Amino acid sequence: MKEFWIYTALRVGLFIGAFCLVAAVWLLLADTVDVLWAIVIAFLISGVASYVLLQRQRAAFAARVEGRAQRISQKYEQMRAREDTDD
Repeated sequence: MKEFWIYTALRVGLFIGAFCLVAAVWLLLADTVDVLWAIVIAFLISGVASYVLLQRQRAAFAARVEGRAQRISQKYEQMRAREDTDD
C-alpha cells in the first residue's frame, strides 16, 4: 500500500502545481480566472507530466499489485489442490 500512497500523493501534487501554474498564467493574461477551464487544463498537464515523470513509481506500484495477485492465485490453487485430494 505504501507505493499506492506515494504515487497518489505525487499525482495530487502534480495536479496542484499544474493548477497553480495555469491560474498564474491565466491571471497574467486576463483579469479573472475561469476556474473550470483552469482545472481541465491542469488535469491534462498533470496527466501527461505524471505519465512521463512518475514512471518509476507507477512501475513499483504495478509490481506490488502483480506480486500480490500471484500470491492470491497460488493460495487459491493450493486450496483447490487440497480439495481435489480430499475427495
